[in-house]
Amino acid sequence: MSKITPYNTTDSKKKQVEKMFDSIAKRYDLLNHSLSFGMDYYWRRKAIKYLTNNPKTILDVATGTADFAICAAKLKDVKITGIDISEGMVNIGKEKIKRKGLEGVIELQIADSENLPFTENSFDAITAGFGVRNFENLEKGLSEMHRVLSKNGMISILEPSKPKIFPLKQIYNIYFHHVLPFFGKLVSKDNFAYTYLPNSVEAFPSGKDFIKHLQNVGFKSCNHIPLTFGIVDLYIAIKK
Repeated sequence: MSKITPYNTTDSKKKQVEKMFDSIAKRYDLLNHSLSFGMDYYWRRKAIKYLTNNPKTILDVATGTADFAICAAKLKDVKITGIDISEGMVNIGKEKIKRKGLEGVIELQIADSENLPFTENSFDAITAGFGVRNFENLEKGLSEMHRVLSKNGMISILEPSKPKIFPLKQIYNIYFHHVLPFFGKLVSKDNFAYTYLPNSVEAFPSGKDFIKHLQNVGFKSCNHIPLTFGIVDLYIAIKK
């Protein structure tokens, strides 16, 4: 996977990603829901439904403003921990959790996805929504997820993808590479964040290629489920 960074500075990708999300945190939810036409709600609900092991403890990696964690809170008798490197995003997430009265269900903290501050076998399930491609070292982050997941635990990962069917592929490319960056820049006031998004998706290994990375770090029963005509990929895997 080629290394795509938000700002092309000498800082590490991790530091650049942190800076980028701190910069756009206050406008992130508005842009995320608007530019996906609200489909992101559906994708998260779908991803949660695939957690068939009845998890009681969930780790939401790259939680951002906690949308995935809030979606998972609908599960019965569950405790959720969300982690992210961006303090700005986490602060927005904490405000949302407080407004929804979920403080006893979801706890957010600032942490590095590639160096998780948890012991082995700590969680029944792990979710990650649109954040794995931001890892500086992909397999390091995935191996950390595997380490803190309990035996028979499941992961559910969402990532943007690239449709392959005509004419959706052509329409999507125009939207993703031209329309989305324009409006993203206009609203977020960050000149690079929504150019980085399509570039990072292009560089990210999808489908069978991503499955290989999951298998490399020890995951079993790995499945790739395209959603909404391949606009988004859902990956499900188990630690055995």
